[in-house]
Amino acid sequence: MKKEPSGLNREWLRGRFAQPREVSPVTTGDGHLFREADDLRPAAVLVPVIERGDDLSVLFTRRTDHLNDHAGQISFPGGRAEPHDRSAAHTALRETEEEIGLAADRVEILGSLSEYLTVTGYRVTPVVGLVRSPLELKPDDFEVAEIFEVPLGFLLDPANHQRNSVTYSGRRRNYYAMPYGQYYIWGATAGMLMNFYTFLTA
Repeated sequence: MKKEPSGLNREWLRGRFAQPREVSPVTTGDGHLFREADDLRPAAVLVPVIERGDDLSVLFTRRTDHLNDHAGQISFPGGRAEPHDRSAAHTALRETEEEIGLAADRVEILGSLSEYLTVTGYRVTPVVGLVRSPLELKPDDFEVAEIFEVPLGFLLDPANHQRNSVTYSGRRRNYYAMPYGQYYIWGATAGMLMNFYTFLTA
């Protein structure tokens, strides 16, 4: 069993992305079970890693309860790609600035993780970025109910990883979860975190 790596800091994180290697994702989601590949819309999210003293944390949002997709759930900032977006990183940065007011020039893009196919019809590219503090965030009240952080060490500890199952639209689905205090991180967000964990610890 993998253990949480020691020495989690900015240079360690940069080094993991600087080393060229192929890492198979733990999960690619199961959006393909409910839609044809051509019907999946491109999207991107930012996985914002923030330096807090000698430690790193990951920023999440809790979505408002009235949204059509993933209402009330824990997610990364991001959204669907627009025709004028130059790349997945551009989509992630643009959507992040719209959602939480994090300026693109505060983010150092380190790389991307494997695509994740959601049951809501998106082909999501998670883009990992190192964020310089201090943060000056202005959440969009329509989309974002709350912003919070979780220590990266917690997310990389296998003891905090769960694999559960649920029946959805007549199909049995397995999903990952990483509960943190009052926050239940699960579904697509936890699946992307599992891929992040595998990439960093491979």
